[in-house]
Amino acid sequence: MSKFTIRFFLKIIPVILFLVFIEITAAANVKPARIFCSNMVLQQGRENPIWGRADKGERISIQFAGKTIFTKANAAGHWSAKLPALDYGGPYEMVISGSDTIILKNILIGEVWICSGQSNMELSVSNSKNAKIEIQAADFPQIRLFTVAKKYSKVPLEDLEGGEWRHCTPENIKEFSAVAYYFGRSLHHDLKVPVGLIQASWGGTIAESWVSAKGIEGDPELGDKLLQLNGFDMYKNEEQKIVASRILKKEVGSKDAGLVNGIAYYADPLLKESGWSDIDVTKPWEENGYRFIDGIGWYRLTIELTENEAAMEGKIYLGTIDDAEITWINGIEIGSTAQFNSKRIYSIPENTLKKGRNVIAIRVEDKGGAGGLYGNSADKYLKIGKRKISLCQGWKFRITGALNSHVEVDPNSFPTLLFNGMVNPVIPYGIKGAIWYQGESDVDSAKKYQRIFPILITDWRNSWNQGNFPFLFVSLANYQKPPKEPAESNWAELREAQTKALVLPNTGMALAIDLGEESDIHPKNKQEVGRRLALSALKVGYGQNITASGPIFESVRFEEGVAILTFTETASGLDVHNKYGYVNGFSIAGADHKFVWAKAFITGDNTVSVYSEEVKNPVAVRYGWANNPNDLNLYNKEGLPANPFRTDDWPGITVSK
Repeated sequence: MSKFTIRFFLKIIPVILFLVFIEITAAANVKPARIFCSNMVLQQGRENPIWGRADKGERISIQFAGKTIFTKANAAGHWSAKLPALDYGGPYEMVISGSDTIILKNILIGEVWICSGQSNMELSVSNSKNAKIEIQAADFPQIRLFTVAKKYSKVPLEDLEGGEWRHCTPENIKEFSAVAYYFGRSLHHDLKVPVGLIQASWGGTIAESWVSAKGIEGDPELGDKLLQLNGFDMYKNEEQKIVASRILKKEVGSKDAGLVNGIAYYADPLLKESGWSDIDVTKPWEENGYRFIDGIGWYRLTIELTENEAAMEGKIYLGTIDDAEITWINGIEIGSTAQFNSKRIYSIPENTLKKGRNVIAIRVEDKGGAGGLYGNSADKYLKIGKRKISLCQGWKFRITGALNSHVEVDPNSFPTLLFNGMVNPVIPYGIKGAIWYQGESDVDSAKKYQRIFPILITDWRNSWNQGNFPFLFVSLANYQKPPKEPAESNWAELREAQTKALVLPNTGMALAIDLGEESDIHPKNKQEVGRRLALSALKVGYGQNITASGPIFESVRFEEGVAILTFTETASGLDVHNKYGYVNGFSIAGADHKFVWAKAFITGDNTVSVYSEEVKNPVAVRYGWANNPNDLNLYNKEGLPANPFRTDDWPGITVSK
């Protein structure tokens, strides 16, 4: 063999080896679905489905807990099998073999719950009550966490794009769902078993986006929207989104010119506002002509104050802002909040306000959905002493940094989008049940929610094909200003819709009517929400004979101008958190449908008597019927609050929405 030939072979051998490696790698594509990975928790006491992808016809073995299971990929490359039912324990190792081998380690057998909903489920431990202390204490090796990435899709997706099971540690728990964590921690404490939590939530979303096409195809309203979705070109929409983003970034840039290296140039009270636009701060900027824009926007408002006003203590009320915001007055930063869709209230430091001209500047960063200042004009004011100065008119605005631009579609545009993108890829992973915190985005269509919410519960159960697994949900917390007089309430109607869903088997409801905050749609006390959900789980899911609910209205009778109400779920008896013994929150009406505040007293272990001198012949009673009935004090002796209700069935304010 010549030297030339030897040199030639020496050169091509690496190429040949590389091509062989590529060939082997191409065939080595056995993989389980993303939800199956090291550190996972599998559901105790049942056969657990496992599935994935491989080459067509490829034979696969799964070794787990001393058993070997065989399966085969079908013509489309899908394979599935069922793992043996096991009691609590672990850790186990799983070996999945085909043309290659995958080893999954540190697997526990315990209780698995899917945790879904909108922003109050999404709100992280780092934003909950006593966050620093809670994070430091979150060291639970047998609690495992999986977060489903946000994704909407026109069609049901087979698998998730990412995600992994993680141990519950101070570092891993920070951005995990607070409600889910406190629920799981309570279960772990009470049951002394491993707990797996799968979080799939998206703030600001409506219920119908979380339902499958099969679940709603027969619905008279949503069926039509499904047909619209079928005709919608999602891929073209994404292309338009990319193009719009490029145009926007070229026009305004992707960097904020108003805040550079910590210097807030656009908060300078001497800044000239040439080129700034007028804006209506009762509406998000999308409704002010800035459609489909996510990014950074600056607001500025100039107000005049007298010398006496400038010397007084002040507080600024900005109403609702979405998402993160920083606020300055006369160039001095007075507050910032990173939480989306919440009201801002800040005390104004001494010597900040000046006689004459004062400039308020607000930087808002919106990462998705509606952005900026919006909401009721009455919620936006400067309080100086006893005087309120409206902050609703005269704002100037400009977009200064474009993160991206979205075109036409968001998770609420069509039904099924979130089920397809975030729920379907997890089905039929073995679970014990589901916890759900959602409804704030549906309050204006609460009557419709009476129909949609039971459909969602039934649909999830049908999709998982694991029977009527426990489905536990949170009744909406109290929110906004308490009413001075009895009135209609869309939030109360939504809570009523949630209560009606309890007719479905194996459902439970955790009450949060006493945990809310007037100025924040995201109350911080998620510990108690999680604990109450865990009580429902222990009763509904694990058959424990415990008190898991506050008093629930059962019946009413009217005798000589007095309404006598009977309750269930009173446990050891009704209790009033008031040393004088009277019960707050009741209103009563006659045939004229005009409600007035009523006097109420506990008259037995499970009865309350309600009356008013103004209504001689009452026909209807309501309790806690308001967006924020903040002074409710009717509980059972186990410390759980009574559920808001009404005895009438008169049309509400959402009946036509």
